[in-house]
This record gives sequence, C-alpha cells and structure tokens, in this order.
Amino acid sequence: MTIQPSAVEALQSLFLGFAFAGLLASAFELFTRRRADFKLLQTGGLAAVASVPVVIFSAPFLILRNTMRGRQGDGRPLSFLMLAGLSAGIWSLVSGRVVLDLLRFLGA
Repeated sequence: MTIQPSAVEALQSLFLGFAFAGLLASAFELFTRRRADFKLLQTGGLAAVASVPVVIFSAPFLILRNTMRGRQGDGRPLSFLMLAGLSAGIWSLVSGRVVLDLLRFLGA
C-alpha cells in the first residue's frame, strides 16, 4: 500500500499549519504578555493592522482553544466541537500550504 504524494503533502500542510499556529500564538503571548485572541482586531488603529497576520496564522490554535474552553465552561454540544475542529483543520491546511509555499520560495 502506497501513499499518494499529494496526500503526504496535504498532511504536511495540515501538521505544519497547526504547529505554526501554536508557535505563533505562544510567541505572541511570550513577547506581549497578552493572550492572543480574535479580539486583537477590535483594538483599532495600528495595533489592529499589525495583529492581522498573527490572528490569521494562529487562528486554528485560537479556534480550538476557545472551543475547548467553551465545551468545559458552557457545556456546548459535541456537534459544535466537531464543527469547530473541522473549520480549524481546514484553516490549518490552508495556512500550512501558505507556509510551505513561502519556505519553498525562500529556498529553505
């Protein structure tokens, strides 16, 4: 049984997207001493514009973190958790693809 190269590349994109999302959110929290969240875009001004790439690429991590907190605290249904996981996975796949293409473009 062989795995298609496109499937391997999709898995690489998925894993890299989740890893990069967690790394970026953690680095943001380390350097700013502030939790990365979607509310960063509501601050307005230059801070909101500067936080757009952070929110875009850390979104899979943020979606799953917020969903798990909502599940534990509010008792949200399991179907909501599954839908959020699916959207985080798709977002991770796309952002991982962008990161892989950027790495290939830079020659890494």
